[in-house]
Amino acid sequence: MSSPGVPGGSWRAFLYADPAAHSLSPQMHAAAFAAAGLAGQYEARRVAPQDLPAAIAELRAPGVLGANLSLPHKETALLLLDDLSPAARAIGAVNTVIHRSGRLLGENTDAPGLLAALDEAGASAGGLSVVLGAGGAARAAVYALRSRGQAAMVVNRTPERAAALTRDLGGQALNAAEVPWAQVGLLVNASSAGLGDPHASPLTPLPALAPGALVYDMVYKPTETRLMREARAAGVRAENGLGMLAHQARLAFFAWTGAEVPAPVFLEALAGGVQVPPRP
Repeated sequence: MSSPGVPGGSWRAFLYADPAAHSLSPQMHAAAFAAAGLAGQYEARRVAPQDLPAAIAELRAPGVLGANLSLPHKETALLLLDDLSPAARAIGAVNTVIHRSGRLLGENTDAPGLLAALDEAGASAGGLSVVLGAGGAARAAVYALRSRGQAAMVVNRTPERAAALTRDLGGQALNAAEVPWAQVGLLVNASSAGLGDPHASPLTPLPALAPGALVYDMVYKPTETRLMREARAAGVRAENGLGMLAHQARLAFFAWTGAEVPAPVFLEALAGGVQVPPRP
């Protein structure tokens, strides 16, 4: 990659989120820069919604690779960028901003990151799929599943948002009482319910799912959420969002630098920052 034109040839990248203090992205990308032999810094910044336009403008500076975006910025950033990848445009959400010669491209690495994590978790292609939530992460999840020919049912506490998502991306918006849970082989929590609160859950009580089902919770702090505990107590496989986090970061890092850093580098960096509970 050519020099960014800053002293020492050092690159910079950011996470914009609100809140941001919980993020494990800085340690992942520090490990990635080291593994790739690149001088770079990655900083997690708390950016309030009203401050996002100014923060996005800062990404045009020399030496800046771009940024990751998390709650609540994945959808509102769309109008602040110069161009969008086909996936980001279809999903209607951006989690990675790429700086190229003063122009900013919006990309979505959440969707392929989720698919890679589901593959590692041994998710079955059979059965029905349910996505909880209707924000940017949920949109990426529905898009990802649709890319594999799987239609998703979307459940959200605001039915109008779920309906808008399925109008854009397909699938079916339902309330929890309408879902045929006994046929559901994959349940993805793409909402923020449970983030930072081990007692909160997006779905209480957890209905009985299909045999061999997988519950995938995008939340990774705490590393075992209430949704996961209830799933495992019912004999259902459950995974947190660390795998998806690592894979979306790997893809973002490649988009910024062109360096292919193996997924284990990101996963090992994550293992140093979380206390993973023992599996039952």
